[in-house]
Amino acid sequence: MVERRPWTTALSHLVLLIGIAIVAFPVYLTFVASTHERSEIVQAPMSLVPGDQMVENYQTALTGTGSGPGSKAPVARMMFVSLVMALTISIGKIAISLLSAFAIVYFRFRFKMFIFWAIFVTLMLPVEVRIGPTYQVVSDLGMLNSFAGLTIPLIASATATFLFRQFFMTVPDELVEAARVDGAGPMRFFKDILIPMSSTSIAALFVIQFIYGWNQYLWPLLITTDEKMYPVVIGIQHMIAGGDAANEWNLVMATAMLAMIPPALVVLSMQRWFVKGLVDSEK
Repeated sequence: MVERRPWTTALSHLVLLIGIAIVAFPVYLTFVASTHERSEIVQAPMSLVPGDQMVENYQTALTGTGSGPGSKAPVARMMFVSLVMALTISIGKIAISLLSAFAIVYFRFRFKMFIFWAIFVTLMLPVEVRIGPTYQVVSDLGMLNSFAGLTIPLIASATATFLFRQFFMTVPDELVEAARVDGAGPMRFFKDILIPMSSTSIAALFVIQFIYGWNQYLWPLLITTDEKMYPVVIGIQHMIAGGDAANEWNLVMATAMLAMIPPALVVLSMQRWFVKGLVDSEK
């Protein structure tokens, strides 16, 4: 039994508060900057009190009516592109990984282990090694500046395939035999038994992959040249085009705040499932 002492409790809370302050202060500073005019942000020191331009700045960012030298693509459109990209990548990765892991564990075919290890070895290849040939293929197929080009090359996931394979291997053989005796075919066993049993793992992977898809930068930077197909992360980069005085930092910060909202909502809404999927041992 662990003895609790008042000073250790106070120390742990102090460390926790310091950690929260370190993480939260840049976010608060971004929010404050998004509520001021551009001229007020470049002044030193910048005010740490929210200004009175919040509605105007966020409306201007969402509609793309700014007057700065950078990109003027509407942030609403960029967030839609990011949302489609994140949802397609996360759902696609989970669906393909479930099916591939199911095939590797429950079907017998030639070179099964070779195929599994071939998938697993792709984890050792950095993105920079694959990005050149992938770009060439996408370009030859005419998928530049398209949702297909943004999402299809990022859908496959060796990590998710490996995780689902390891989980499927823990399913008792008696359950498989019982399903076979009841007349359940492979796909019915997959749909009615394996997927419900994997729900917490699916939820945890969905959160991770959604954030991964939402924060994509290098790949969209290569294949998008049309402002209508900019994800919001790329949009922020293109909004910064001049010196400190020329950039509309209030709109850049408003865009950054808007870009944080969808991932934060996903994490908060699926927090319980996410934590359970990572730590639950009773599967």
